[in-house]
Amino acid sequence: MAHPFPFSAIVGQEEMKLALLVAAVDPTVGGVMVFGDRGTGKSTAVRALAALLPKMDAVVGCAWHCAPTAPGRACALCTGRGSKDKLKSHKVPVPVVDLPLGATEDRVVGALDLERALSQGVKAFEPGLLARANRGFLYVDEVNLLEDHLVDLLIDVAASGENLVEREGLSVRHPARFVLVGSGNPEEGELRPQLLDRFGLSVEVKTPTEIAARIAVVRRRDAYERDREGFCAAWKKEDDKVRRRIVAAAGRLDAVVVPDAALERAATLCMKLGTDGLRGELTLVRAARVLAALDGDKQVEDKHLRRMAPSALRHRLRRDPLDDSGSGVRVERVLADVFGH
Repeated sequence: MAHPFPFSAIVGQEEMKLALLVAAVDPTVGGVMVFGDRGTGKSTAVRALAALLPKMDAVVGCAWHCAPTAPGRACALCTGRGSKDKLKSHKVPVPVVDLPLGATEDRVVGALDLERALSQGVKAFEPGLLARANRGFLYVDEVNLLEDHLVDLLIDVAASGENLVEREGLSVRHPARFVLVGSGNPEEGELRPQLLDRFGLSVEVKTPTEIAARIAVVRRRDAYERDREGFCAAWKKEDDKVRRRIVAAAGRLDAVVVPDAALERAATLCMKLGTDGLRGELTLVRAARVLAALDGDKQVEDKHLRRMAPSALRHRLRRDPLDDSGSGVRVERVLADVFGH
């Protein structure tokens, strides 16, 4: 799409927009899972954010658009071409790749290039969707309906940051580091716990219930459909502000201090909620640090932890058969207990 809907023009859905900003600044947070109704701007927000991000440096001719300044994370082809000084680079947009539900395994992970095999008699690799998504976003709509074997693939690649393909005697290993963004409607099926745990943040979006918000959504979308170029130009200044905020946050992220008091708060929250393992508090601390960087603060404080806790923890709670309230309500209850009203 030549003119994606402007990120700053999206009405409401503040938790979703913040989660995407956090994941964009620091991909190690672990991706975003968006639960909610259809037509609430989930895919629009992902494409809008990717278009908002500054173009990245990539090695010319590399199918995985490796970074020329990160040889340790480069593919075998770029590593074998010599030192980084010999690698020509150019600016490319941050990729946003859709993984359709009906995709075959070969299309996702890559396959043998049959055309070259038949015409030239050589074994060559045809990169798949995971290769195209490297250093960008992999978006899976209705991820809760994804076939089990593809879910297993995503779990393995998300954990390792690499994709290993072995086909017809051909073995290829390439980097596959991406921000995994999934969306789904809980009424259409639950997400496997193993995959849900791989998402750093989980947010809930709902259809606006206020008349003013609904009118604003319809008015802006209608104006965009009538004149995309003009609508995007009108929102360019606001999008530029968001872009500068992202770049500034990424630059100051390493300088943000996480005091012991913040670590203790995060651990207390997770213990009171009964989350399994330590991934919850690790994600919470990372997300709070990014939020502090976005806000221009020098250290993580209670306000950052409190704001990011629902997104970082609501999908990590064990089911309590004696408590029929939602996970979001349980998180808010513990937040009030730990931080006060």
